[in-house]
Amino acid sequence: MSVSMLKMYISFGGMALLLLAIGLIILSRYKLNGILAGIVSVLAYLSLILGGIIIIYIVFSGPTG
Repeated sequence: MSVSMLKMYISFGGMALLLLAIGLIILSRYKLNGILAGIVSVLAYLSLILGGIIIIYIVFSGPTG
């Protein structure tokens, strides 16, 4: 597997984490109450941060040849 393909799959993982964060934030704000909403929102923000770090790494790592 080439470096370019590996970076593509890693970026797909980052985008999946960002989409997961969106879904979990909506779920915790509108459907859940109490401590469960807090736990889900913490997971959502952790996946948002991790997904953002992955995407920033892929963008700033430069082109591959």
